[in-house]
Amino acid sequence: MNKILITISILGAIMVFESCKQPTVAQQKFLSAAALDSAVSPGENFFMYANGKWYDSVKIPSTENGVGSFQNLQNSTRIRLKGILDSISTTSSAAGSIEQKVGDLYAAAMDSATIEKRGLDPVKPYLAQIAAVKDAAGVLKFVTEQQAMDRGILFEQSFGADDKNSAVNIAIYSQSGLGLPDRDYYFKSDAATLDVVKAYQSYLTTLFMLAGDDTTLATKKMLLTYELEKQLAGSHRTNIELRDPQSNYHKLPVAVLNKQMPVFGWKNTLMAMGVSADTINVQQPAFFNKLDELLKTASIDSWKAYLQAHTLNNYANILSSPFVNAVFLYRKTLTGQQIMKPRADRMVDVTDHTLGEALGQLYVKKYFTADAKKRMLDLVNNLQTSFESRINNLPWMSDSTKVKAKEKLHTFIKKIGFPDKWRDYSKVDINKNTFFEDLQSAAKNEYQYELSKNSKPVDKTEWGMTPPTINAYYNPTVNEIVFPAGILQFPFFDPNADDAINYGGIGVVIGHEMTHGFDDQGAQYDKDGNLKNWWSKEDNNKFKEKTTAVANQYDGFIVLDTLHVKGALTNGENIADMGGVAIAYDAFKLTRQGKDTVKIDGLTPDQRFFLSFAQIWQTKLKDQRMRMLVNTNPHSPAMWRVNGPLMNFVPFYAAFNIKEGDKMYKSDSTRIKIW
Repeated sequence: MNKILITISILGAIMVFESCKQPTVAQQKFLSAAALDSAVSPGENFFMYANGKWYDSVKIPSTENGVGSFQNLQNSTRIRLKGILDSISTTSSAAGSIEQKVGDLYAAAMDSATIEKRGLDPVKPYLAQIAAVKDAAGVLKFVTEQQAMDRGILFEQSFGADDKNSAVNIAIYSQSGLGLPDRDYYFKSDAATLDVVKAYQSYLTTLFMLAGDDTTLATKKMLLTYELEKQLAGSHRTNIELRDPQSNYHKLPVAVLNKQMPVFGWKNTLMAMGVSADTINVQQPAFFNKLDELLKTASIDSWKAYLQAHTLNNYANILSSPFVNAVFLYRKTLTGQQIMKPRADRMVDVTDHTLGEALGQLYVKKYFTADAKKRMLDLVNNLQTSFESRINNLPWMSDSTKVKAKEKLHTFIKKIGFPDKWRDYSKVDINKNTFFEDLQSAAKNEYQYELSKNSKPVDKTEWGMTPPTINAYYNPTVNEIVFPAGILQFPFFDPNADDAINYGGIGVVIGHEMTHGFDDQGAQYDKDGNLKNWWSKEDNNKFKEKTTAVANQYDGFIVLDTLHVKGALTNGENIADMGGVAIAYDAFKLTRQGKDTVKIDGLTPDQRFFLSFAQIWQTKLKDQRMRMLVNTNPHSPAMWRVNGPLMNFVPFYAAFNIKEGDKMYKSDSTRIKIW
């Protein structure tokens, strides 16, 4: 990303931001001319204009469910991580060092001969425990023991900031317990959904058979498991309902919950998991009421089948190949991926997931510079100033609400590249010969790490992603924006690129994350991260009208045949996409290049900005994967992450001469501008 070059009035001063050095001669081609499809008018479909030839010609590899800029960057970063792991896993490092732990974990993960030889053995003790279960108390005993192994079954437990007292962590309990991607899969009857359900049921049957059951018994257990899941699913809030933070906040005394749900027995269940608390946040009480009921009414055979299925599923990917292949066969139907990735690729991901900040230290030491961190911080600061200017000029917001919005904006905690304080893995035992036990040791350590947060002050230095991650996030309860080192690479950011490329890339990402603090969810949190209204009533009503208009607009976008974008599900991300483009563009116009008209490769600075934005979303997915994401993911498909914001953005119209009659054109009265 880069810097700015516009004049912004702050405290009576004129502030001009210095831009990155501009190219004086033809440089590296940062835009893919080969991807452009000149047969498509920019006003017809800008995503396809920017990416059409690439989209029509690219083939999705059999080992992928999609291809594009994100996938390419994930793969290239994985190659870097693999290089690190190959090096340290074949050399001797000091016992207890991060090199020893990370290297030996990867070596154990790659020891497929030992893993194949052990087969089902690692989970046999758990299956024996399940076989001995006789009642609801036995079900809960097994579930709580697995929770303490960081292997959640039935419900989700976490420890994080209290939404209404954000300085202190609280124990949080959420609905879970399903095997399909979302509760709606249990109730929809369209052909695509039924194909997924059939594949899932076949997968469960296979798991039971791999554990020693014959076909008849395995099928019976599958049906018992599925029916129990379906009953649990009926109590789940929908993924759209889950987007309302107020309705997911239920801070309740444990003593009251214990009386309401005597079979679940909150007091004893919490004690068994090592949780000491007088009050907890039960996000979806209806789910836990249903769980309490089913513990009393469902047959013990149903519960034992359910526990066995979910235990096998939790561990299948780290067992021998018959289990791994069973998982993949199900996911093949779910995502369209045809061939499993090589073991090395999968085990790099396992290592990153398991000892992420240890591997992350090695990654940033080799691949992320102090200069890159400084440049990124400059960009973040520049966009923050740009955002303030936009708030100042909002015609629909009152001055009193603007003051509070700017207070929140300038309270953002900015995290770039990697944590200032690294995680401690000293209690994790890693041995090259015991892959399963290595992961269990790491899982126990993770659980204790999370448990230690309970009722303690929130650690605002903590990161929720590992440094090599190709992603970024905003956390409303900490009011922080976080950009891991992994995403600070081309096509998002390159220190040698002109400002149009960087502002259209990582600049939009920064603006996107900032806007999350002011989307339909984030705007409900104040500058301190508390779920607390800081709006005037009139401004809040105007804001809700605008966010509803965004949802309605995206509802009209068709993805596949009759499948539409779900505007209510994707509303927060769509608002952030729209804000991200606007904020980044304003910041770009403050740079030297942004104020100039000099063309590069025949393109104006503004055209390069918008093309950079469109090409970072260069993505093509398998239909199966696309359907699953539309049903479950809060982000719109890539085409609409580009076209949706630009349809509402006047500078885009000017850059590409968008006129009335073009599909990308919207009249002034129907264009949506929030931030």
